[in-house]
Amino acid sequence: MDAPQLRQRGGMDPLQPQPRQRWIASSSAQDLWYEYRHSGDERLRNRLVMSYAPLVKFIAYRKAAELPASCDVEDLVSCGLVELIAAIDRYDPEKGATLEQYAWTRIHGAVLDQLRKLDWAPRPVRRTQRQIEVAQREFGAVHRRRASSDEIADMVGLTAEELRQHEQRLATADVMSLNEVVGREESDLNVERIDTLLSSDHRADPDRAAISIDAKARFRAAFDRLPQRQRQVAVLLYVKELTLREIGELLGVSESRVCQIHSELRRSLRSSLGDHAELLSEAV
Repeated sequence: MDAPQLRQRGGMDPLQPQPRQRWIASSSAQDLWYEYRHSGDERLRNRLVMSYAPLVKFIAYRKAAELPASCDVEDLVSCGLVELIAAIDRYDPEKGATLEQYAWTRIHGAVLDQLRKLDWAPRPVRRTQRQIEVAQREFGAVHRRRASSDEIADMVGLTAEELRQHEQRLATADVMSLNEVVGREESDLNVERIDTLLSSDHRADPDRAAISIDAKARFRAAFDRLPQRQRQVAVLLYVKELTLREIGELLGVSESRVCQIHSELRRSLRSSLGDHAELLSEAV
């Protein structure tokens, strides 16, 4: 059936711009597909692809709504579009399904396959996760409260230890970007996930940094009040990193005398710092 015949029947002209809609009606798509199969005109196939592109997005975004925000929905859309083109080329009306039904099935299957490729968790883990989510919803609807771990484990047929192990495997499988925005995206003060992680660097703690600065100031004041010989030993031992024997040879005294001077300077520092003697560990 050619385009003039379609127009005479009140159908659409497949090569003319059409009004925007979700996707074209199944009967119109069938007519357009028959015209494409008869003529092989790629413009007709492109028209079908553009017409069913909203269907691809509908399926992709519906599945993405069930996934973490780190999932890239554009990857799902891309694989869905590729499968849509393949579905148009491989469609066989003799099988009994409409083009829309066939395309839906192929696109939905391609999206699920892509999700499985992106998912680090094995399928049994995801299956158990869905069972747990169903159990939580059912328990909340009946008892009007959140179920405990033991109650959930009993509902899904697991022991408390098995449920804990499953949660650990699930946490390991959930991969997300540290640059993912966890604040409000429309705000000028977007916060990335990496900024919310607890730092092991004590210097990043403002309170500890202030204590360290104060400790170093007190330590310098107490160090300046030490006798010259004690300051010499401290510099050679902690800055130059010489041994007690090397310091003794440099100062012309015995190693035991250097050890004695070192003990004296530590007692002097602790005495000068008084109640703040613990700051010595913060300063060095």
